[in-house]
Amino acid sequence: MSEDPIREWILTEGKATQITKISFVGGGCINLASHYQTDAASFFVKTNRSIGPEMFEGEALGLEAMYETRTIRVPKPHKVGALPTGGSYIIMEFIEFGGSRGHQAELGLKLAEMHKAGKSSKGFGFEVDNTIGSTPQINTWSSDWIEFYGEKRLGYQLKLARDRYGDSAIYEKGHTLIQNMASLFENVVIEPCLLHGDLWSGNIAYDKNSEPVILDPACYYGHNEADFGMSWCAGFGESFYNAYFKVMPKQPGFEKRRDLYLLYHYLNHYNLFGSGYRSSAMSIIDDYLRMLNA
Repeated sequence: MSEDPIREWILTEGKATQITKISFVGGGCINLASHYQTDAASFFVKTNRSIGPEMFEGEALGLEAMYETRTIRVPKPHKVGALPTGGSYIIMEFIEFGGSRGHQAELGLKLAEMHKAGKSSKGFGFEVDNTIGSTPQINTWSSDWIEFYGEKRLGYQLKLARDRYGDSAIYEKGHTLIQNMASLFENVVIEPCLLHGDLWSGNIAYDKNSEPVILDPACYYGHNEADFGMSWCAGFGESFYNAYFKVMPKQPGFEKRRDLYLLYHYLNHYNLFGSGYRSSAMSIIDDYLRMLNA
């Protein structure tokens, strides 16, 4: 293995003859990020000294799938590999940010176009398991969305909470919800749409032309509404939803299902960051159990 596989790729397949500047990019809490400037192009590089290439391979597959829809802008992934001293890296297109963040309608429109264009014939899931933050996200294919969301999303997080915190109360109530949530999907057509999977404000940016850019995905194919699950820290406004629903029309019962998709991310935050998020997750579960008389 090369002593510096990042530099080697940039100077060969990246078609650069020299790297002119390497600068640290802040903002991430899991990986180190750098901007490589060269005489050919600029590259964005993330490294992690403690995790193998699997995490970045999942990210690259997600970025490539979104890129191939030719809808919303995402950084094109170039290369994933292992570091000689342990750990891994991903090299991707560098996009210069700086445009106004006020273009909510354009974000809603482009996201809807991605959901409409990105479909899977294999059902709900993804080519590989990936991560949501640093939590494993299980993407085994399923033909049934309600089953997939119940088992691979809510069920997985509930088991983590029980195993990590001994929280049998949220586990048992959560499973009662899973067993009774099918009625929330009556008269709904659910297609396996390509989802970003972790769409919060930190993963949304705007390029120099104020075009929306989405990054750091946790992609899978699922119900399009699930991509609003991080809306509590994404700041989606009325103009976002109005533009979105012009392309992907709102389905019956949308308002009743909204919190069901928030729940997955509240549970994940509980498992990642501790008990500060437990009350939000439990409140959603209790509200649904009352609504469903379960």
